[in-house]
Amino acid sequence: MGKIVLGIGTSHSPMLNSVAEDFVRHAEIDQGKSNWQRELYDKDGQICSYEYLLSVADPKIKNLITIEKITNRLTKCQTAIERIRQEIHSANLDSLIIIGDDQREQFFEDNMPAILIYWGKTIKNYPLQIPLNSPPYWIRARAQYHEKKEPKEYPVDAALGLNLINYLIESGFDISQSTNLPKSRGEGHAFGFVHRRLLINKKTPVVPIILNTYYPPNQPSAHRCRVLGQTLRAAVEKNGDKKRIGVIASGGLSHFLIDETLDNKVLAGCRSHNGKMLSTIPSKKLVSGNSEIRNWIALDGASEHLKWQWQEYIPCYRSEAATGCGMGFAVWRGD
Repeated sequence: MGKIVLGIGTSHSPMLNSVAEDFVRHAEIDQGKSNWQRELYDKDGQICSYEYLLSVADPKIKNLITIEKITNRLTKCQTAIERIRQEIHSANLDSLIIIGDDQREQFFEDNMPAILIYWGKTIKNYPLQIPLNSPPYWIRARAQYHEKKEPKEYPVDAALGLNLINYLIESGFDISQSTNLPKSRGEGHAFGFVHRRLLINKKTPVVPIILNTYYPPNQPSAHRCRVLGQTLRAAVEKNGDKKRIGVIASGGLSHFLIDETLDNKVLAGCRSHNGKMLSTIPSKKLVSGNSEIRNWIALDGASEHLKWQWQEYIPCYRSEAATGCGMGFAVWRGD
């Protein structure tokens, strides 16, 4: 039978490919000083203004957004990413299941699947496609998800993908499936991050699982995500082959408003495989960027038999209003 031997959680924020001086530019989006304004939510999942967040933020955050302290946090993030890359390279995986989300990169209002498994023979990654007059900081931030010059096709474990689809349907999940991405932009950022930042020079086949974490009304609940993870593990173990499988949750933790209490709760829950707690996180806590925590909850379900190895949490603030991203990195291993 197959076996899940490695579990990984990793943030994939654009800020991870930024320099400290860029953080003020990212903050300007939160403040409405750029060409568009980001929709912001408070810690109870209610839409609010930047001015409101600023009025209730801890004044000490101002001391956390100096160039020196941002640089230090970014260095810690890069160290954690490199450590995860080494964990993957040393695990001798036959395949890697990637649980990520799509943010209107492939799927839009005409078709927004709640759970989709891609099982084409390959998945294509294209060079960055944004307007040439985009600001340098934005180009730099997004470049980490894309090939530099020419499109590249990465291998997919199509047989495993089909087995997962069949098993999940038999287990009561209504699964969307795809063998061909509908848009020429190729794989989305959650999956491009894994290929471009973690699977460097590795030809490990992947199985992309796309959760609709962001867009109502068909977002899976926390409970459904964890059961999904548990069922993925059962599907892998039912396989007749003896593949060593890894599972990675790409995304999170809290953003665009950092909620350290929520982040630490999620990390503690994953560390101890506290499924009851993770399954009951209210949906109102999983709005906007926080919604990618769903990927971690599914990961926990798939890796509850694995032993926690290490984790790193770096809250990367970029404004006095506590906007930014709570960067999380964690690894679980088995035999």
